[in-house]
Amino acid sequence: QVQLVESGGGLVQAGGSLRLSCAASGRTFSSYEMGWFRQAPGKEREFVAVDKWSASIRYYGDSVKGRFTISRDAARNTVYLQMNSLKPEDTAVYSCAAREPTYAEYKDARRYKYWGQGTQVTVSS
Repeated sequence: QVQLVESGGGLVQAGGSLRLSCAASGRTFSSYEMGWFRQAPGKEREFVAVDKWSASIRYYGDSVKGRFTISRDAARNTVYLQMNSLKPEDTAVYSCAAREPTYAEYKDARRYKYWGQGTQVTVSS
């Protein structure tokens, strides 16, 4: 079992930055693939980023590419999402997710077994 707890959300002006954290506990964290998803009111959940640790590969959603960076601190069992140049359309609840390494589609939220409770990010114009 893996438990995930996000933190770092809040209110920021457009153009600003935030760093989200996702602390993991439970089973071996270092081998898991860690992803970030977001969901805005009235919209479907959207893939943001994934860190495929075992393959040393990271992927990003098109809407955040070049602005967001996912990283992992294995010693702290924590994955981060650094968000720069934030836009009002980035406003959403951000959730981290975990799964065992797999070739399954990384953008599909249904492919992730463990989820955090989410943290609100609000970007004002």
